[in-house]
Amino acid sequence: MAKTTLMLLAAGMGSRYGGLKQLDELGPNGETLLDYSVFDAMRAGFDDVVFIIRKDIEEPFKRVVGSRYDGKISVRYAFQRLDDLPGNFSVPGGRTKPWGTGQAVYAARDLVTNPFAVLNADDFYGRDGFRLLHEELAQDKGPGAWSMCGFYLANTLSDNGSVSRGVCQVGADGFLQSVVEHTQIFREGDGAYSLLEDGSRRAFDGREIVSMNMWGFRPDLFGELETLFVDFLREKGSAPKSEFYIPFVADAMIRQKRARVKVAISSDSWFGITYREDREKVVASLAELTRREVYPEKLF
Repeated sequence: MAKTTLMLLAAGMGSRYGGLKQLDELGPNGETLLDYSVFDAMRAGFDDVVFIIRKDIEEPFKRVVGSRYDGKISVRYAFQRLDDLPGNFSVPGGRTKPWGTGQAVYAARDLVTNPFAVLNADDFYGRDGFRLLHEELAQDKGPGAWSMCGFYLANTLSDNGSVSRGVCQVGADGFLQSVVEHTQIFREGDGAYSLLEDGSRRAFDGREIVSMNMWGFRPDLFGELETLFVDFLREKGSAPKSEFYIPFVADAMIRQKRARVKVAISSDSWFGITYREDREKVVASLAELTRREVYPEKLF
């Protein structure tokens, strides 16, 4: 069986939340959401962890979070920087934030040589998804044998504002056919809608499978990332708020028939903390999981 790495994307600015979500203590004994991801990854069999963070939060992140795993699992760090661009590209004037989740994964290209899972650090995924991804990644498969854990859209929305979701089309064979990023999906009445770039709206029934950035990749991803990142920068690099998303990469590789993405649907509930108002529900959910002994009273 191949060794496997957990990559946690923890470089987000937390602008809508109003602070560093990655360091917010939400569990019964001060656990962060990423503590639950590390715990679930360890019991699923992952061998090490790579955190993608910003350089300016390195000290508090290592002190508050990274120190918890000393002696339990190997931890390394990569840094997402605004100017970490391929080729001869430079940061255009007016650009103040990094380039999205695709660039965040690209930041670890010199650290990760194992098959690896990619997750957001400020989401709670549940143990089942880690088990499913580890089983897939630990198999000795070749380049382009990727995987994803999906969730039902209705179970991933916030009551407090719009969210970004990758809406997936999955074939009868269980492989991903396409994924399209919708950056403004919101509840309205009993349904959900996405506000499109042209001002129109798309309706959803809530049963759609969405990507919550719970992906399984192999090291061949890094070369593909660089090629697609260059294409992205040529086309959209001058736009001050453009972002290079992981679902865009997966979708492009599927269309080019250079990768196949096996989709599993996690049986666990997903929940996240996009807005400050989401916090109370997350705290209550973690307390309930602890009460039911899904998680121990103290993770580490």
